[in-house]
Amino acid sequence: MPRTTRIFCVSTLYGAATLAAALDAGLFEPTDRRLLLVTNNAVNPEITPSVDAMPGFDRIRERFDEVLSWNGTIAPFHPGGWGPRGDDIPLWERYVRLLWNLGDDEVHLAVESIQVNPALALCQLFTGAPVDAYADGLMSYGPTRDKIDPLVGTRVGRLLHLDLVPGLTPLLLTEFGVPPVLVPSEAFLKVLGELAEDEAGSPEPEERPALLLGQYLSALGILGDAEEEELHLGMVRGAVALGHRTLVFKPHPTAPVRWTRLLEDEARKLGAELALLERPVLAEVVYQRLRPALVVGCFSTALLTAAGLYGLPVARVGTDTVLARLAPYQNSNRVPLTIVDALLPDLADRSAVESWAMPSAERVDELAALLKAVGFAMQPKIYPGLQGDAERYLSTHLDPHTWRYFKRRRLAALALPGAVPGQLAFIPRNATVRRLARRARALKRVGGKR
Repeated sequence: MPRTTRIFCVSTLYGAATLAAALDAGLFEPTDRRLLLVTNNAVNPEITPSVDAMPGFDRIRERFDEVLSWNGTIAPFHPGGWGPRGDDIPLWERYVRLLWNLGDDEVHLAVESIQVNPALALCQLFTGAPVDAYADGLMSYGPTRDKIDPLVGTRVGRLLHLDLVPGLTPLLLTEFGVPPVLVPSEAFLKVLGELAEDEAGSPEPEERPALLLGQYLSALGILGDAEEEELHLGMVRGAVALGHRTLVFKPHPTAPVRWTRLLEDEARKLGAELALLERPVLAEVVYQRLRPALVVGCFSTALLTAAGLYGLPVARVGTDTVLARLAPYQNSNRVPLTIVDALLPDLADRSAVESWAMPSAERVDELAALLKAVGFAMQPKIYPGLQGDAERYLSTHLDPHTWRYFKRRRLAALALPGAVPGQLAFIPRNATVRRLARRARALKRVGGKR
């Protein structure tokens, strides 16, 4: 029998920790070889540290026989923009098998974000290889953002995911009937504990700080630089208003340094002290070392791990602004943004922050109904079966608060409830209006033929 090799593709330390936890929990059958394929998807990977350069990576690396570089394999192409042309796939497969010493091995794949490169390119390159997908965050609770070729989608056997919102089932890849499989939280916490051991000698503040999480949304075109600066300043002001005098800011690895100076100055004006977390470590590692008194962010997955896995107080900031700005409607950030906005307390609401607890089963069911409606509005062609769920939700749940999760133009384009303002709801039932509309459409068709 041929040798079997499983290739695990990772782009983040969080994803690598998820895979390590899945391995420790016995969710992968034994194979002859385990290869960890590292891909650096940063805009400028030449100057951005890769996963295998992150603190704590050596602890994860021990679970694999070899670490490979996807960037090095396809150089000078960028991982996010390159995929093999159909006619070139046999040539690329032979090249990769030779370079990685695969020979005639039977290959199995474990990838994230299967709908885009580099995961999609890897699946196309190894035609026919069984695929396991794994979720790197809250996006798994939303729809697949692009239509996947059935030659790839039908090969996916499972979606491995963390229990970030207990009771909530992922929507990702359900168009192919892919079953979700939970990665045990205990196994994930164990891996995070290993990563935290590398930070054991780092200095700690005298009191439990408020931890502020930066995301660098301006790099994604969601906010402008000045708007994101104001978002971070709002974190500082909100935390101080709740009585926190020791703050720690964890910036996005590629965020400008000047932002930190602004936050330090603002904290000082308010009688607080802000420290910068310079080492590029996972937020979950910081939780273990600092045990923050409060974790503040916009819509980072780390907010849910703080609350669900570590029992830490959490608060959101700026989600209403980002929901209003996010475009197009299909933007895959909409789902994690919706989850955080719907579940977590606003930093400006002291009583909500102080009394917040993990959501009940009833609230999770309400969230699931909301996400089905949002998911259908995002990808109606991929999930036509959710139309009834979307119509039921929109017919009964639209109010001044839930409107933030939808756009009237999007509902109108899909002919969903809510597209027409309530005071004009009589119009579709008016015979005269319908007759005029039919005449206008007929004239438009005639004019188009001339």
